[in-house]
Amino acid sequence: MNKTAKIIVTIFSILIVTLAGLLAYNYFLLTEKENEIKVIEQEMEFEKQASIEEFEQLSRQYEEFYIETNNDSLLKLIDEEKQKVKDLLQELKTVKATNARRIRELQKELSTVRGVLKQYVGVITVPDERLNELAKLINPQRIVPTTVEIVDIAGLVKGASKGEGLGNKFLANIRETDAILHVLRCFDNENVTHVDGSVDPVRDKEIIDMELQLKDLETIDSRIQKVYKQANAGDKNAKALYTIYAMYKEALEQGKSARTVELDKEQRKLVRDLCLLTDKPVMYVCNVDEASAVNGNAYVDAVREAVKDENAEILIVAAATEADIAELETYEERQMFLEEVGLKESGVARLIKAAYKLLDLQTYITAGVQEVRAWTFHRGWKAPQCAGVIHTDFEKGFIRAEVIKYEDFIALGSEAACKEAGKMSVEGKEYVVQDGDIMHFRFNV
Repeated sequence: MNKTAKIIVTIFSILIVTLAGLLAYNYFLLTEKENEIKVIEQEMEFEKQASIEEFEQLSRQYEEFYIETNNDSLLKLIDEEKQKVKDLLQELKTVKATNARRIRELQKELSTVRGVLKQYVGVITVPDERLNELAKLINPQRIVPTTVEIVDIAGLVKGASKGEGLGNKFLANIRETDAILHVLRCFDNENVTHVDGSVDPVRDKEIIDMELQLKDLETIDSRIQKVYKQANAGDKNAKALYTIYAMYKEALEQGKSARTVELDKEQRKLVRDLCLLTDKPVMYVCNVDEASAVNGNAYVDAVREAVKDENAEILIVAAATEADIAELETYEERQMFLEEVGLKESGVARLIKAAYKLLDLQTYITAGVQEVRAWTFHRGWKAPQCAGVIHTDFEKGFIRAEVIKYEDFIALGSEAACKEAGKMSVEGKEYVVQDGDIMHFRFNV
């Protein structure tokens, strides 16, 4: 089964401007619906209480009058007032029923809005021209590129670590991903309102960083409490964990992300299950205007300066330009448009490739008349592990791998020619697979 890398896009917008606007609108709509329910419930309670108090007051008056006088006309008047109260209570029941229906309608609408806010998950193919070049030689029935899954998480606001907005849910979604793509607004446009009233990508970055760091600090404090007694009792593993947790805690309390803490391979193994939000690889995607699409602008320079010690990648993308490119029908039209703005390939293509690199992923290829297909693996994996990407049985029963380098296949034109020229190697379990290797696995289960 081809492994799909999961990557996250967070803050303000995904690369498509219209999608960002829709998410922002839906989040606003969600808040409005919740507020409307609260107002209706408060009004219902107020009306109910007012009616009860009025009924009780009139009942007391009735008792007093009944004791003080036997005046028939006065008693009749009181009976009329009692009937008014009964009518009022009946009206209240009608209002309650109407409001209850309205609340149920609003709750359905809320469910719909929540669904919209959480369903933006896109599986995007990884651009790889090598597949097309191989297809020209082999003429397969189909081409199957590898994919990257991008999860657009909206609603992460200041105070999210304490549950503001839909913070806790979204922070949990971030924890499930492999890396973070943090989109920062780096353009001026008075027609596109910023939630904080001004454009400042460094401020925006720091707000999100702080929320993630605060959540990580909660995790570390909890872990420290668990291992403290064991470490004092002499448990070597607990001591090692306590040391690492203390390093993380010190960095987080200084406003630094967990990824700034340098750990060796053995320490990394110990905290593999920790899943700190700020320990994930991160790429800052600077969303600029078309004029800044090639070289960036002052906002981008400020972001570069802010992240220089973070071991983080930066990518410049003009989302509005990408939207225009997406509307073009042919490959030739898209390439002509890119040339006009001074770009060699689209921002989306560059983003996917950069994200692939960020996760330390590579691709090997299987090539035959049925399909030319790309498979994702982690840099440094050996042949049996890569075979397991196709199916676990391939790894369990691995015998050997027949490997042709992509460049040799293109130069010689076929698998048979590569065999004849001695360009197909037979590799065992210790072979470290390289990016672009064309592979055929032999196995026995």
